[in-house]
Amino acid sequence: MPPRRAVGRTQVDTGMEKREYSDDYRDKTLYIPGPTEVRDDVIEAMAQPMFGHRMDRMTDLYTTIVEDTKAFLGTDNDVVILTASGTEFWEASTLNLVDENILVPTCGSFSERHANVAERLGKDVDRLEYEWGQAIKPEDIRAELESSEKHYDVVATVMNESSTGVRNPIEEIGDVVADYPDTYFVVDAVSALGGDHVDIDEHDIDVIFASSQKAFAMPPGLAVCVVSDDAYEREAEKETSSWYGGFRRTIDYYDRKGQTHSTPAIPVMLAYREQMKHMLDEGHRERSERHREMAEYTREWAHEHFDTFPEEGYESRTVSCIENTQGIDVAATIEQVSEEYDFVFSNGYGSQLGERTFRIGHMGEHDLDSIRALTDAIEDVAGL
Repeated sequence: MPPRRAVGRTQVDTGMEKREYSDDYRDKTLYIPGPTEVRDDVIEAMAQPMFGHRMDRMTDLYTTIVEDTKAFLGTDNDVVILTASGTEFWEASTLNLVDENILVPTCGSFSERHANVAERLGKDVDRLEYEWGQAIKPEDIRAELESSEKHYDVVATVMNESSTGVRNPIEEIGDVVADYPDTYFVVDAVSALGGDHVDIDEHDIDVIFASSQKAFAMPPGLAVCVVSDDAYEREAEKETSSWYGGFRRTIDYYDRKGQTHSTPAIPVMLAYREQMKHMLDEGHRERSERHREMAEYTREWAHEHFDTFPEEGYESRTVSCIENTQGIDVAATIEQVSEEYDFVFSNGYGSQLGERTFRIGHMGEHDLDSIRALTDAIEDVAGL
């Protein structure tokens, strides 16, 4: 037998060496599109003695966070909470629902990445492409579904395109897709859910998912997914689906055991339970209203000194993408604000928008006062 040929990465000297984690870093207030600020009591909730993921205590914990999430979101659909980033449900929803064809409207980096994931999974992907900064239009979705000779198993849309600060009208898109009962509607709400109200059941959203470290204002590590009965039944008809993120596997295990099928990040779930108390106390619509106020203030400030990048009327409630019409050195301004004020905001996303825009995350537990503190700091450093 001939020797096996090595395949893969060529070993090269990258110049990267170990950088010791010293635990003496200055605390920075985060205004990035996630992770975001986390309450002290939520962080402290993680520091409990470890327990087994098959103990009754785990059942108490997991059933609490699942049912509280359903109550907060106001949905009768199933909720799955897994140890993962929201990215997990790009893959899982595609494997669970798509036999062959998927329509992915793209309007920025993350919607484009969703399309790329589906292609890597061997699906036939049709893009409905928009210029970055433009929003996806429901009438375009209808026209594509009407005119295409293909049957689309799924329409997959990003709710909040955080690379451009666009909030897509997923409610109206859901109403369109609902007219095509054999096509399922999947929504990436990673950077919006929990901070931007959406009536999931009313608008026939089959799958919508988010990450714990964004508008939920929890530590990173958990992916949250809401699954309709129709999506569950669709996967049950398929011969193949995701193992880790399979709807049947996760939901059936919850119905039988009240737990996750694999060992979860228990400390992060303890933090989730604590934060969900705060979210329920505030309320879904009230939390969304607070985010609206922060977004409106940030846009007004941007129009006074710069401009906003998204199409008018489609601006995000959780992330503002600001067009750098003043030509400031974005990277240097971010660095100086961090050094002088211990505030961290974000540059534009990707090569297209790196210095052309910058982004402010106003999500989670921020309020108007904390956002004003950041914009005052930017004004000072940039000499506005």
